[in-house]
Amino acid sequence: MSAQDSDERVARGVGPAACGIAATLHDGAVLRPFLVPGCALAGLLVLGCAAPAPERAPVAAADASPPGPHWAFVPPVRTPTLGANPIDALVRARLRAEGLELAPPATRTTLLRRVTLDLTGLPPTPAEVDAFLADGEAGAYERVVDRLFASPHYGEAMALPWLDAARYADSNGFQQDGDTWQWVWRDWLVRQLNADVPFDQLSTKLLAGDLLPDATDDDRLGTAFLRNHLLNGEGGAIPEENRFVMLFDRVDTTCTTWLGLTVACAQCHDHKHDPIPQRDYYALLDAFGRVPENGLAGEGPSRFRVAEPAVAYPTPALRQQRAAMEARLKELEAAGDKPAIDAYRSEYDRFRHTQWPRVMVMQDAVEKPTRVLQRGDYLQPGEVVAFGVPGCLPPLPQGAPKNRLGLARWLFSDGHPLTARVAVNRAWQHFFGDGLVRTPEDFGTQGDRPTHRELLDTLAVDFARSGWRSKELHRRIVTSAVYRQSSAASAELLARDPDNRLLARAPRLRRSSLLLRDQALAVSGLLVPTLGGAPVYPYQPDKVWESLAITNERDFTYPASHGPDLWRRSLYTFWRRTVQPTNFFDSSQRQNCRVRVPVTGSPLHALVTLNDPTYVEAARALAARVADEANDVGGRLAAAFRRVVARTPAAAEQRLLAAMYQRQLAAYADDPAAASALLAVGEAKTPCALPPVEHAALAATCLGILNLAEAQCRD
Repeated sequence: MSAQDSDERVARGVGPAACGIAATLHDGAVLRPFLVPGCALAGLLVLGCAAPAPERAPVAAADASPPGPHWAFVPPVRTPTLGANPIDALVRARLRAEGLELAPPATRTTLLRRVTLDLTGLPPTPAEVDAFLADGEAGAYERVVDRLFASPHYGEAMALPWLDAARYADSNGFQQDGDTWQWVWRDWLVRQLNADVPFDQLSTKLLAGDLLPDATDDDRLGTAFLRNHLLNGEGGAIPEENRFVMLFDRVDTTCTTWLGLTVACAQCHDHKHDPIPQRDYYALLDAFGRVPENGLAGEGPSRFRVAEPAVAYPTPALRQQRAAMEARLKELEAAGDKPAIDAYRSEYDRFRHTQWPRVMVMQDAVEKPTRVLQRGDYLQPGEVVAFGVPGCLPPLPQGAPKNRLGLARWLFSDGHPLTARVAVNRAWQHFFGDGLVRTPEDFGTQGDRPTHRELLDTLAVDFARSGWRSKELHRRIVTSAVYRQSSAASAELLARDPDNRLLARAPRLRRSSLLLRDQALAVSGLLVPTLGGAPVYPYQPDKVWESLAITNERDFTYPASHGPDLWRRSLYTFWRRTVQPTNFFDSSQRQNCRVRVPVTGSPLHALVTLNDPTYVEAARALAARVADEANDVGGRLAAAFRRVVARTPAAAEQRLLAAMYQRQLAAYADDPAAASALLAVGEAKTPCALPPVEHAALAATCLGILNLAEAQCRD
């Protein structure tokens, strides 16, 4: 690595303590600091921000589709290949046709960090890096993969894209934005993913768990996926109108998630591009319209607003508490003490409404005919239609029930052209940033063609034949030579294939804001790795929900957490649908189904990663941690750098880190009050033997390391 390259990787301190660098602008090869007076921290140059997009050459052409029916409506066919992994065989064949070859393998450290982040959402520890580097036996990497699949954090990482698809939130939305207990479903999902429940079984529970023979409460809980939508609790809401809004949402979510098709326009008219007539849309909608619901949120006005049908899902401790309260209430009633009875009954009712989890689920309990709505207007019902599937796709399997359970079985019937392809494509997107089809929500005629059609089809066939085992699919991807490539690229290759459609290198991906926060907590030692539980309320700006308090019907004061709940993974942060967490940039709004959330590198993100209390607190905790790991400044800086990016800094990087530290030390020596203010951010107790000025200088340097492009990206 050249000194110039090293200079561009390391944060450098500039300016007095009253100024901070909130962004970096790239001007060719020159980095120009953008100074913002009054920033919370002094002299930090952020390299985690993306440069302006360069002029790009035409992208490499995708695989051409043969004449005839649209490729996505034709069942996939497996291409025979040599070797254990068809990914490598088919990608290499494509590259040879283009006169190219795979990039060299990534370094062992880079590869370990890459696969650990991809499979668990957390960085490797120095001990894990050392163990991998010391393991010279064959199969060392495969053993790492096995360890990561066995980690309970695998399910947490894999749940995040599912939450976007499920439009998951912890509240209903709209004016009163009542809270819910849908987090019980979120924990259920993590357990299913950790257990590697086959994708067909998982999908059946998500769509129709309540209709399975001898369905359990756990089966019914899966169908909360279809009840995670917005729910209107406003006084003027029209029940039937809102019922259809929810029905449209369920159809669109199902089709996006499993079929990769856009069908929303068929609410009002025949699809203009894909062979989906309006009548087929409403025939599919019929499967979702048998729920005894009125379209409105229930139990209002109050904090929790849950619409039936719902299933109670209390913990054993809550069951014991309720039994004790009911026993006490009976004692009071037997004694005839009316004032005591009334007071205790009020306490008991508060307990039932605010602590007894009730999760909204599906239930087929009414027979209500489905009619085609003219122009999609619920006031203009037309002909009655019975349940059916789109005519452009295979028919229902023989004997399949004409309900959501039949729909689920149809999705996984032999010869279905879309389900396996769509699932494989989303898995590929998770590991490579883009799918083999770069429009995961649209496999129709207006979507992108696959960049590697034979690879997509081969993986789809193999996925189904494997018994729909997701971990087996993921293992095949992360053990391929294609995945293990270096992300370095020559200028010639960048000009020829700027979007990496040919897969001649590994992609360099910016991590989502949720995972950047998790990384900061992990490397600082603050992360509380407990799985599951009610959502938590970490640092947010004062009065973050104030805009919702337009009436006195409920209190919208942000109930800030304290103690360990401040340092739980981002997966568990309370997600108010009307005001999402302010430090989660580039995230789905969770208003509707999303299977692709663009990740950008806006300089505005640096305002979060430099100044948000979570990152400042993590930086001072990281500084205190490495202060105990080395006796000198150079060793501490190297330890902090390694914890964040997994590798040891090069000599030039070490010099730049030391220079930054010295500038911060001088600035805080001139302003000890600023050092004390920095070390007071957050509630974490991080004892440090260093004097406050030295601790603050080290913390500011650690914050710079957390903001490196290498720290915020997966190489």
